[in-house]
Amino acid sequence: MGRAGKPVSAGESSGSVVRRILLGSQLRRLRESRGITREAAGYSIRASESKISRMELGRVSFKARDVEDLLTLYGVTDEAERDSLLGLAREANVAGWWHSYGDVLPGWFQTYIGLEGAASLIRIYEVQFVHGLLQTEAYAHAVVARGMPGAPAAEIDRRVALRLARQKALVSERAPRFHAVLDEAALRRPYGGREVMRAQLRHLIDMSEQPNITLQVMPFSFGGHAGESGAFTMLRFPESDLSDIVYLEQLTSALYLDKAEEVAQYEKAMVRLHEDSPGPEESRDLLRGLLQLA
Repeated sequence: MGRAGKPVSAGESSGSVVRRILLGSQLRRLRESRGITREAAGYSIRASESKISRMELGRVSFKARDVEDLLTLYGVTDEAERDSLLGLAREANVAGWWHSYGDVLPGWFQTYIGLEGAASLIRIYEVQFVHGLLQTEAYAHAVVARGMPGAPAAEIDRRVALRLARQKALVSERAPRFHAVLDEAALRRPYGGREVMRAQLRHLIDMSEQPNITLQVMPFSFGGHAGESGAFTMLRFPESDLSDIVYLEQLTSALYLDKAEEVAQYEKAMVRLHEDSPGPEESRDLLRGLLQLA
């Protein structure tokens, strides 16, 4: 629910993560332009240097009083500018729909879900299994259960429900463009048995025909390719002052890269994957061939 008890849409709650990052980057620019250290900024709001760092990265929520004190410290006296940034802080604190899954959702993944929901373009390369946004319920259940041996059935069901909820963005009115490159290994590694895999392959064929989705398969026959470093995701946003973000998931945490030189390297790899993989129609033929073999 919103601050006044009003339901919050998926777009609004996802946008709050982007607004946190935007506000954090603006506060960082203001601080640096005044030559103020993070330590001094933290002292002014009775916080640590690391807290300022997390605020500037958009990793934490913002207290209005803290933002007001920082703006004063940074010499921002224009009321219109202050009101704009304080309004951004209020919008940044809207809780995302995924917070209701907090019992099964790691904190480091909450940021990603918000960014994913706010992106206008999502590009992924996946090698271990079918990407979560393209998984059927049965396949998702098999993947989660395999990754969490011994977990209670209720927890597995909750994690699957969260994954299915994320998929709604692909068919919403504000659906992003989604460009996926799946390594053939992801399609040949069985999860859940023969019928589950057959249903998953049929689902990929159907999804690949959606107007906002481009699906390519990197076949074994190509040999070595640009995805040698492993799976990664690139997110682009409609906000012009927010740079592309590369998301790298690890076993117990994740990395978010936004430095231009790092993003550029992944951009080159992604472009090469697109160029070297068979096109969408030929990739559908590959999927149909795998379906006959499954």
